[in-house]
Amino acid sequence: MIAVDDLRPELGCYGSPIVKSPNIDRLARSGVLFRRAYCQQAVCSPSRSSLMTGTRPDTTKVWDLDTHFRTAIPDVVTLPQHFKQHGYFAQGMGKLYHGGFDDEASWSVPWTTPRAPQQPYALEENRAIVRKRQAEVGAGAKKGPGRPRTNGPAYESADVPDNAYQDGAVADLAVSTLRERALHPEQPFWLGVGFIKPHLPFVAPKKYWDLYDPAKIQLATNPFRPKNAPDYAVLPGGELRNYYGIPAGQIPDDLARTLKHGYYAAISYMDAQLGRVLDALESNGLAGNTVVALWGDHGWKLGEHDGWCKHSNVENDTHAPLLIASPALGRGAGQSTSALAEFVDLYPTLVDLCGLPQPRHLEGTSLVPVLRDPARGSVKSAAFSQYPRQGARGVRLMGYSMRTERYRLTRWVHRDDPSKVDAVELYDHSKDPQENTNIAGDPALAGTLAQLTRQWEAGWRGARLRIRP
Repeated sequence: MIAVDDLRPELGCYGSPIVKSPNIDRLARSGVLFRRAYCQQAVCSPSRSSLMTGTRPDTTKVWDLDTHFRTAIPDVVTLPQHFKQHGYFAQGMGKLYHGGFDDEASWSVPWTTPRAPQQPYALEENRAIVRKRQAEVGAGAKKGPGRPRTNGPAYESADVPDNAYQDGAVADLAVSTLRERALHPEQPFWLGVGFIKPHLPFVAPKKYWDLYDPAKIQLATNPFRPKNAPDYAVLPGGELRNYYGIPAGQIPDDLARTLKHGYYAAISYMDAQLGRVLDALESNGLAGNTVVALWGDHGWKLGEHDGWCKHSNVENDTHAPLLIASPALGRGAGQSTSALAEFVDLYPTLVDLCGLPQPRHLEGTSLVPVLRDPARGSVKSAAFSQYPRQGARGVRLMGYSMRTERYRLTRWVHRDDPSKVDAVELYDHSKDPQENTNIAGDPALAGTLAQLTRQWEAGWRGARLRIRP
């Protein structure tokens, strides 16, 4: 299982004319590409906790970056833990759970994140900036949430080898681990490899920056907030502003182009590390008997809606890549599907593909019927995401978003009293795929809104469709 941080579906296999992603494209040729896959909350820890437990954020109680899912569901069996309990050797490396979080019960051997010797900055001038900012913060700075930031520049192009940065070191470990697992054919394995790029900072060896002509990089065509949407629906992107040299206001065009250049270079760098892992699967004789799943934990804005990073319910943030390759796919291999999928579906799908029993706690649906016949249609009528916000006068809100084949409906409700609705958003993707205009208040659509609201109220349980044999 390959986890990629902050990867939006702007890749060669998703139709991008500019992004160089030959190894993800290679995986797509051997598997099924989901064109409409959605995370359950567009920020790292909630998304990863949901995917790895097979449950949704309101079950994990993970809506932020500071809560471990074991707090709310201490006895839940995670995806790798389930495989371990059924005889698999389970190992994780790189970013799988969020940041410093781990889950000892998930692994046969301790999880590790290799630290490259020059991580995350290779250039001395950038390391100097970090040291200066750390000195300014002072040795007595508080730790944890709200701590002063000491991030250096948001991007870097250095003429260094791939393993000068973390993803290259993670790939080194993955390659050696696959070589070791090939020596133990008597025991199946579950291997989680977490790549951190293209997460900020956009640092990548210079050769990956050189793949792109900055003059051909197009800026977002909708650098404005959705019309008629509540002010809190999309925020500017505070995560980016924590980096040195990023202004508080609107990002100037030249800087925006450089940031996109860095994001694309980071994708290509990560993609090359994926290629090394896929090569190791083949060279060790493992490819013919191994399921490979790749996902980006959520989407990402690159200036769309005058925003950067993730942290919202819009399509840019909730829509993310999902590819699954399996020796058992048959005619499905090399195809793509428009079937709706949720990341919470990955757990039951991998269990199904490997013939293991399905745990009773799962809140997703196996996508195996789609894998076997990508043209069959969806196993569900909608995908669900959510994001917390603070409204006027400090009211705590949760935006629950439903994506159907045509529409996105988001209802912002009071967290202390979900019967109170603060705002409603509705977007028609057949006419407005960028979600630029909220049409929830259009009187001509009152019937459509009422029907979608009933579907929203039925939730993910009501969205499950009967699966034909």
